[in-house]
Amino acid sequence: MKNVLFGLLLALQFLTRIPIPVACPWTPQTRRWAVRAYPLVGLLIGGALALLALGMHNVPTPITALALLSLWVALSGGLHLDGVMDIADALGSNQPLTRRWEIMKDPQIGSFGMLALVFLLAWKGVLLWALLTYQAPLWWLLVVPALGRWAGVALLALTPCAQPKGLAWSWQQSLSGQDVALALVPIAVIALLAPTLLVMLLAAIVFVGLMRWLMLRLFNGINGDMVGATIEGGELWLLILVWSWWQFATASPPGI
Repeated sequence: MKNVLFGLLLALQFLTRIPIPVACPWTPQTRRWAVRAYPLVGLLIGGALALLALGMHNVPTPITALALLSLWVALSGGLHLDGVMDIADALGSNQPLTRRWEIMKDPQIGSFGMLALVFLLAWKGVLLWALLTYQAPLWWLLVVPALGRWAGVALLALTPCAQPKGLAWSWQQSLSGQDVALALVPIAVIALLAPTLLVMLLAAIVFVGLMRWLMLRLFNGINGDMVGATIEGGELWLLILVWSWWQFATASPPGI
């Protein structure tokens, strides 16, 4: 039980900016439970977003959307955005594999990384605006951050690291497919109340498969940046899916 608690605290420390003044042991058991808790941390982030959306229901929609996006980024500290920018800079360079890895390790942000950041946040903000305008039930705000983090877990556990070193490799040594399945437990509980969540889970699985194929082809493996990019990309992918449902599968959604 102690490992479970330390794992949850470790996941919160790693994935959020919430101050938790506890020294968690760095052991295979705590790492395993931390990864299993990733979607649970996503649910907590989603819960904070849903509460903010409820509290701002009388505020103009664009302002609410920007506030939600700001809180979303603030809670994670922009941790995963760094991976998006690093990959964009590496791929935008059109350089050989060894040079792409060097670019990813460069702490400076290039033009492709900045463009990726701007477009990612812009698309998230606009999709939040649209879904708030449609008055879609707020359960999607809970699910998107949770499934995004589950996608990161799946990529990490099921894709070989490019090099036997680094934080991602250290985490990976403790993981197996069983951890990917156990990480779904918090989401499965919600699925009992909202069966349409199964469609979103299927979409997340497709996204993980695509990212795995791309990263193996373009980089011969993964690192921590790619796990972060999978979380951010997975969230955007799921937001597009939810928006598409309300835009095309519901009767006459209101305009923006």
